[in-house]
Amino acid sequence: MAVDYHLEGHVAVITGSTSGIGQALATALAEQGVNVVLNGFGDPAKIEADRQAIQQKTNARVLYHAADMTKPEEIRDLVAYAHRELGRLDILVNNAGIQHVAAVDDYPEDKWDALIAVILSSTFHASKAAIPIMKAQGRGRIVNIASAHGLVASAFKAPYCAAKFGVVGFTKSCAVELARTGITVNAICPGYVKTPLIEGQIVDQAKTRGITPERVVEDVILAAQPTKTFVEYQNLAGMLLYLVSDMGSAATGAALSVDGGWTAT
Repeated sequence: MAVDYHLEGHVAVITGSTSGIGQALATALAEQGVNVVLNGFGDPAKIEADRQAIQQKTNARVLYHAADMTKPEEIRDLVAYAHRELGRLDILVNNAGIQHVAAVDDYPEDKWDALIAVILSSTFHASKAAIPIMKAQGRGRIVNIASAHGLVASAFKAPYCAAKFGVVGFTKSCAVELARTGITVNAICPGYVKTPLIEGQIVDQAKTRGITPERVVEDVILAAQPTKTFVEYQNLAGMLLYLVSDMGSAATGAALSVDGGWTAT
């Protein structure tokens, strides 16, 4: 039985939503009648086909903005575009992410800069642009997609962990600051989801560790998750819908694990 979260007519911006987790979350919101602005890189023809498919499937308005998450002025323009074109902004999902796996002493400095920019700094820039709009409305929901790696560490992922730990800290600080404004700020911390990003990590980890991709999945990736199964998109969508609905209004400053028990051990 479908649940009505009473989100019809709300407006959401989801960064990094042209594939993977972001696209799944955008689709889940659109299915609830939320008008969404997609964002991310990829083949323009595929992005447009996906945009049209979500819009036709859900009847929500679905727009696209190509803001580069390493460029603050483009991030500000993304938020302004959503507000201008759709008339309001109720939900911001900071989801954009990249990954590079290497030992700290071999880690390329440009990769560090890019990771911090895309994951952490973009969360700040998008939130800063969205908060005044949400304050004027008297209600808003900011949901930052962190990671189990925002709560616990893994080898060869120091910059990623640093960025995701930063996202969790930023979430908590913003939540306290905005506690009486009608705006909630929360982080979802997924375990491993089999996204295109994770597929790439499997290959990278196999190279770094000198083992087969199959062993990476069994002994490295899913070794951390007691359930021994990947987290599904629907698990994350369910958490998101709760947080952005009125049911989630008392949750703020939380880093909510959806990780198959990873951070419980």
